[in-house]
Amino acid sequence: MKYGGKHFKPLPVVLVRGEDVYLWDVEGKRYLDFLAGFSTVNQGHCHPRLVKIMREQVGKLAHTSRAFYSEPHGALAEYLTKLLGWDKFLPMNTGVEAAETAVKVARRWGYRIKKIPSEQATVVFAKNNFWGRSIAALSASTDSNCYTDFGPYVPRFDKVPYNDLKALEEKFEQDPTICAYMMEPIQGEAGVVIPDDGYLKGVRDLCNKYNVLWIADEVQTGLCRTGKRLAVDHENQRPDILVLGKALSGGLYPVSGILADEQIIMCLETGSHGSTFGGSPLGNRVALEAVKILEEENLAENANKLGEVLRKELQKLPKDIAVEFRGRGLLAGLVINKDFAEGWDICLKLKEAGLLSRPAHGQILRISPPLTITKEQLQEGLHILTTVLKNYK
Repeated sequence: MKYGGKHFKPLPVVLVRGEDVYLWDVEGKRYLDFLAGFSTVNQGHCHPRLVKIMREQVGKLAHTSRAFYSEPHGALAEYLTKLLGWDKFLPMNTGVEAAETAVKVARRWGYRIKKIPSEQATVVFAKNNFWGRSIAALSASTDSNCYTDFGPYVPRFDKVPYNDLKALEEKFEQDPTICAYMMEPIQGEAGVVIPDDGYLKGVRDLCNKYNVLWIADEVQTGLCRTGKRLAVDHENQRPDILVLGKALSGGLYPVSGILADEQIIMCLETGSHGSTFGGSPLGNRVALEAVKILEEENLAENANKLGEVLRKELQKLPKDIAVEFRGRGLLAGLVINKDFAEGWDICLKLKEAGLLSRPAHGQILRISPPLTITKEQLQEGLHILTTVLKNYK
């Protein structure tokens, strides 16, 4: 690309149109989308309800800044808090901004409520986390591709192995300055890593015991992707701060935010946090419709049901092709045997066959189609995927 900066390696396809679970390139070829914008277009591409709402709102009032109230702001906050069960919702734009907001709130709570000495609040992160590429996010990262040569890093960010309650408790015991533990209920970018049953309850219990805030990063796993409204719902657990993004936007306009109870979220007073576009009339109206679509079209139920179809089909693959299937709902990863092929090369073959996805960490094929996908469309995609794999050599 002659004029653009480099921050991604795209597949060699130029897309021009999307509708529901399908995408079309400049030459008119149609593809099944098995990525959904990294779980952003859970509602399908260009959902007619979302397009209608966006057209209406953009022609009425798109942006005012938060210097004023606007009509859709209260409506979104009321709907999300009542639906998900926290006192307050604070809107931002991108997932990384929402996650940073959670860290800011947790630090402020650490000083003002937990009474941690000034400048000493520590935030603990699960190793192999991914929540963006800002300076704070890369300071929390254990992926050298993410953090190398971007230091100095944010201080008092600590890391602990994921899915290891013993290590987490040791960390909490050793360090009374910890204000929060931030983790993904399922690690997405790490390759769809699902923790042991009971891990989320264990995190909740330890955070209660040591007076630490539990921040659940559900930017990718939230909003029906894993077959429940939230991934924490698989163990019926409630974090102190919930981070949402991606599908909150329906893929139309960046919207993210955090939910928390009053004592926590009101540690931010006027002037201590803000965003030019966060909570805009357009963003709020789009987000409200995006979540209503997920609810009214029963997309969590669809993800749960079709996730089982996906699992049963892909677990049949021989181990010399795929060594492991990982998945919950329609968030899945297929680990390709390194001796068989590189994930990138498989994705190139899939593109030729009419299916789009991308690998994670070289060998893990991501499978996260729009949640509007039907059983027939899923089976069409699985047929393409298994045929390409079986005929690869």
